[in-house]
Amino acid sequence: MKNNDRKAYLFIAPFVIVFLVFNLYPIFLTFYYSLTNYSGMGGIDNADFIGIDNYVRLVTDRYFYQAFFNTIRIWGFNFLVQMFIALGLALLFSDIRLKLKGVSLFRALFYLPNIITIASVALLFSILLDWNHGGLNQMLLSLGVINQPINWLNDPLYAQGAVALIGAWMWFGNSFIVLMAGISGISRDYYEAALIDGANWFQSFKYITLPQLKPILLYVLITSIIGGLQLFDLPMLLTDGQGSPQGALNTMVLYLYNQAFRYNNFGYGATLAYGLFFITVIFSAVTFRTMYRKES
Repeated sequence: MKNNDRKAYLFIAPFVIVFLVFNLYPIFLTFYYSLTNYSGMGGIDNADFIGIDNYVRLVTDRYFYQAFFNTIRIWGFNFLVQMFIALGLALLFSDIRLKLKGVSLFRALFYLPNIITIASVALLFSILLDWNHGGLNQMLLSLGVINQPINWLNDPLYAQGAVALIGAWMWFGNSFIVLMAGISGISRDYYEAALIDGANWFQSFKYITLPQLKPILLYVLITSIIGGLQLFDLPMLLTDGQGSPQGALNTMVLYLYNQAFRYNNFGYGATLAYGLFFITVIFSAVTFRTMYRKES
């Protein structure tokens, strides 16, 4: 038995070693960096220990707060649009009254934007949203909707809306698949009984679908929060990489990236990483608590 135990430890040793070296060690090292003024130059011996000074700076950093509210606005609009489309389509394709065909085909088509590389998506929409020759402006001008081209990526409100809508377009297919799977797991007997009793579509949705779908909705919401608070690639690729226009696309992760790798302030960048971690934990915990609070 002991010999078998030793063999078992040999099998799990590669995973444990990789986890310790590439997961656990960087977490503790990042925390240590957050307590120093490390610039990224030279070894760790070049970093001076400054205690919680970086965390004090974080609490009073107005640029961090700007990045936080930018991220929340973009994510919030993204999530509302994404869920409206994904949930609406999931309900439509699962409605026993309609019995729509071709669900597998549409599932693949809706998920397709999610597997396109983000660099390709950014290049595509930077061309479509171009001020002078972009396809969107040309279409709106030809239809008479606008009288002059709109500089979509140079206006703070339009730029945030564009990033949010692009993200919703990329991710609604993933949410649709998850919600569709959740709805498919609900017994058809409930809907048939409700149909016999004369319940309309809204009543079936409110009293059957929504309560049964709560765990799936919680999963989608929390994963969306985690992904949304880490928004980085689209703002980085669509503009100058510094949050233009007027700091509207300066998200928390983009601010972290610039502090660490553009300004060589690794110590404060590590502090921002831990700040982002705690914000994500708080948002996730509040969401979980709100959706599963005890009813009086």
